[in-house]
Amino acid sequence: MNLLTLTAENYRNIASARLNFVPGVNLLYGKNAQGKTNALECVYLFARGKSYRGSGDEDLVRFGEKGFHIGISYKTRSGEQTLDYRYWEGSRKRQKNGAPVKLSEMIGNFRAVLFCPEHLSLVKGAPQERRAFLNIAIAQCRPVYLKLCDEYNKILENRNCLLKEMQKGFRYDLEELESWTDRLADTAAKIAEYRISYLKKLAPHAKDLLNDLSGSRETLQITYQSEAEGETPSEIKESYLKLFGENRNREIAAGCSLFGAHRDDAEILVNGISARAYGSQGQQRSVVLALKLAEGEVCRDETGEYPVFLFDDVMSELDETRRGYVLRETGDRQIVLTACESGGFDPRAVNMIGVENGIFTEQPRTEG
Repeated sequence: MNLLTLTAENYRNIASARLNFVPGVNLLYGKNAQGKTNALECVYLFARGKSYRGSGDEDLVRFGEKGFHIGISYKTRSGEQTLDYRYWEGSRKRQKNGAPVKLSEMIGNFRAVLFCPEHLSLVKGAPQERRAFLNIAIAQCRPVYLKLCDEYNKILENRNCLLKEMQKGFRYDLEELESWTDRLADTAAKIAEYRISYLKKLAPHAKDLLNDLSGSRETLQITYQSEAEGETPSEIKESYLKLFGENRNREIAAGCSLFGAHRDDAEILVNGISARAYGSQGQQRSVVLALKLAEGEVCRDETGEYPVFLFDDVMSELDETRRGYVLRETGDRQIVLTACESGGFDPRAVNMIGVENGIFTEQPRTEG
């Protein structure tokens, strides 16, 4: 899969722009706060369905305007495709190849792997960082997983509301609690199965990549961590039901659900030792890079094509060895990255686009 073009109108600080991309490495360079990240955010919005920076659509509109319009064209094995998104005063319109689509129908068409500075906390950060990584990666390969997560969150919200009412003594409806508990256990088990299956595919790729990055000095292991036991949905569900049953009074006292897919984690070990607790900063960064590249490998295994790799201002966070690995081992991958300077990039091999105050200037390729 290759990104061909990006168009944007009235998006953040971009009044109007059209960018062209090529296979291989594409560089957006310029000083901070000029629009480089805004362009990558546009692209990734078509993969994730929303801003990865936590902004609502209304926050993406250029100051003084009432809406924005963004679109991409990209090439797959099936040919050239287009995705289009318009937001105008609260109204949203999505299109694929000119035909209207829902958000759920848009996700999974254009696939991308994002690596930004915030992702450096993927190893050392809280469990929700690793759960978010898994959720986003799985949803791009299996869009139905996104619906499952939405369903789980609604069930969890309702169950927690009931537990809160029971905690405060407003009502004590065990029959209703058991109904929500069964639904939560069932959905949590399905989510856990997806995550366990995904990690089994991700782990070998990540292990090989870290082995390459470390010069065969470091071995990576990743395992799914959950209070529930088992690997099949039925086994996991029964384990959850047992946990809920044995801890009913604890949950009522706490006023919330103490077990479920929203509490699970992924344990990352380097040479048999916790990377989160004992890994050096260099090791942790290598692990994150390996995980992100491995995410792309799994996507290729699942879909037959590499996703587009988006590296937002992370090259300065990586040492020369890791930067060189990213740029040297591109293979069939397309990479779009941002940096403050163009120095250090070969103009014969890299498509360079200067960025200043929301204006994008494509630099002519140097022959040779």
